[in-house]
Amino acid sequence: MNETLDVLKNRRSCRSFKPGLIEKEKLDAIIEAGTYAATGMGKQSPVIIAVTDKELRDKISAVNAKILGVDFDPFYGAPELLIVLADKNVPTYLYDGSLVMGNLMNAAHSLGVASCWIHRAKEEFETDEGKALLKSLGIEGDYEGIGHLALGYAASEPAAAAPRKDGYVYYV
Repeated sequence: MNETLDVLKNRRSCRSFKPGLIEKEKLDAIIEAGTYAATGMGKQSPVIIAVTDKELRDKISAVNAKILGVDFDPFYGAPELLIVLADKNVPTYLYDGSLVMGNLMNAAHSLGVASCWIHRAKEEFETDEGKALLKSLGIEGDYEGIGHLALGYAASEPAAAAPRKDGYVYYV
């Protein structure tokens, strides 16, 4: 099978990570793949924040857990995060950011790195704490959080894909 199709068919979300960071070369390659996602009119509305600092990662986890209403790590112990935001002034920002997330997940899988898209980035970066974090990182503008990508090496093998549902595709 074609390598790209194999990646698309076999990538799964990971919900149990080993503690070690991934190699910088792999992280850089994953991020670069995200920057090549299609964007409406080529506007490149998204930005990617790579979080490899444990203290910052844990702070973001705590904010996300608070929004979710739980007292556990919503990032499943992943040691690194990629956060995708997109400029709300671009009409296609939500789609652009979602395509970046897809590229990041597929690139990670192709390099043997596990990932999981974690929600609540929108709510997170609407808080005063989230806005202050962006400002402290020098990120200015009218950005909406699209998603967090939990990254690391899987602590266990992923489950097999569920069968595709009936009626998924209609040929006309």
